Order: sequence, then structure tokens, then C-alpha cells
Amino acid sequence: MVKFLARRLLNYLVLVFLAASLAYGLAATALHPRANYEERNPRPPVAAIDATLSALNLNDKEPLLQRYGVWVAGVLRGDFGRTWEGDSINEQMGRRMWVSVRLLFFGVVLGSVAGVLVGAYSGLRQYKPDDRAITVVSFVVLAMPTFVLGTALAIGATWLNRTLGVSFLSITGESTPGLEGGFLVTLADRVGHLVVPTLTVALGQIAAYSRYQRSMMLDVLGQDYVRTALAKGLRRRTAMLKHALRTALIPVATFFAYSFGLLLVGSTFTEKIFGWHGMGAWFVDSVTRQDTNAVAAVSLFSAVLVLLAGLLSDVMYAALDPRVRVS
Repeated sequence: MVKFLARRLLNYLVLVFLAASLAYGLAATALHPRANYEERNPRPPVAAIDATLSALNLNDKEPLLQRYGVWVAGVLRGDFGRTWEGDSINEQMGRRMWVSVRLLFFGVVLGSVAGVLVGAYSGLRQYKPDDRAITVVSFVVLAMPTFVLGTALAIGATWLNRTLGVSFLSITGESTPGLEGGFLVTLADRVGHLVVPTLTVALGQIAAYSRYQRSMMLDVLGQDYVRTALAKGLRRRTAMLKHALRTALIPVATFFAYSFGLLLVGSTFTEKIFGWHGMGAWFVDSVTRQDTNAVAAVSLFSAVLVLLAGLLSDVMYAALDPRVRVS
């Protein structure tokens, strides 16, 4: 199993390098930081603009390969460069990435675990009223874009706060500015700001996982080894958990890695909707501001997260399928 994971990790590292390099090349080609200076009034001299862009490794008059080499050398040293305004990208990432990781972590845990459980239950209750209800709700959620779902949840949270006469569910920002109090007060405030954005990220995952898990569950319920286990007198609950569900989880482990990219896209919209200053919102702002280095840094961050998701998927696959451990 160790050799298997080592090979997979090496492959993922190569893919991350290629993805980050391609992202930098596209950003450096498509974005034009020079426009940010030329639009100033009064416009700075061309020589001053060129000197500033060269110092930031953003000068489009220099060869792309030369700028790429400087960027790679900096990344290898742990320096992601500076924005077109001269701010340190490392400082921005250090603050923003934990915002995104916090949102993604709870979204992934809630979305995958709840989705698998709902899907397995739906498969066991095939064509029953609760199975049909789960199917309808899942397709409704899947049909809603993330920004529509987030807006609907924000409206629902506002209505609930007004109805209950409290303001526990917050829909703007990561925390309340200027809040005073101890640890419990701060924790409650953070949780109140986290609930609605997390649900926005997780609901789409729950709907997708439930549909996929239901299909996999129905495939294994009719297999001979499940019927044999029941015929030998094994309790239905034990047979479903030990034999049916474990086998049905194997394809879901692979689906987890492929669905993580969509989760990143959903979290980007979620951060913009709810005013979370994370990596996704920063990416959108950076594209708008023609900030090549920031776009490349966020792309590298996303590629690393996808790598970790793929590696975790491989670990789950190896744990569920003993044949992987001996290969």
C-alpha cells in the first residue's frame, strides 16, 4: 500500500506542476497588469511603468519564459511574488487560505458523509415514499446554481432570525467586527457565520453523493454475496453495513476526487455571496484587477487541494478494497 500511495503521490506532484505552469502561462498571456497603471490620471511615464512591472515580474514586454522562470524560482523558495499594487502575496495567502480551508473542510465532511448516508438509505428504501422524496429534493438542489442556492439560504436565514427574534445565523463576513467577549462568545459568533455558507457548499455535495451512492447501493444489493450472507442467517443490518455498503463505497471514493474540483468552484461563489475573504473571492478579484501573480498563486493552491483530495481518495480506496494493498 505504501508503494501504491508513493507512486500516486509522485504522479500527483507532476500534475500539480503542469497545472500550475499552465495556469501561470494562461494568466500571463491573458491578463494585462499594465492597464492598471495606464488608466491612472495623470498617466505615469512609460519608462516608470516598465520599471515597476519589471520589479514585480509582470512586464509583458519581457519574454514569457523569462517571467515564468523567475516565478518558478520564487515558488521553489516559498516566495509567490507580489501583486500589481506591490503587496506580498505570501501575506495575503497566509490569511485567506485558512478562510477557504475552514469552509471547504466542513463542507466536505458534511457533504460527503451526509450524502453517503442519505444515498445508502435511499437505495435500501427503493421506490418507497421517502426514497421518492429524497430523489425529488436532490434533483431540485442539483438543478440550482450555487449562487441561487446561496441566495435562497441567505433569505431563509434572515427570515428565521426575524421569526425567532435572534441573530444567530449571520450571512455576511466570517465574524462580527469589533465583537467583545470571551472564547465562547467568539466561538458562537464564528459558528453563526459558518452555518449558512457551509450549507451552501454542502447541500450540492449531499445531493450529488446521494444520487451516486444510491445507484451504487442498488448495484450491490442484488449481488450473490449479499444474498448468500442473508441466507446464512446474518442480520440484515450487519449484511448491509459489512458487505453491501462497504463494496458500494469503493466507486464513491473515486468520485470524491473528481467532485472536489466542482466543490472549489462552488466555494468561490459562496465566498463572494457571503463576503468571506478567502482564496475563491481573491481569485475573482485578481482576475478583475489583471493580477497575474495572484491568479497563479490561487491556481497553485487549488491544484494542491485537488492533489490532497486525490491522495485521500486513494487512501479510502485502499482501505475499502484489500486488493490494492497487495498490488
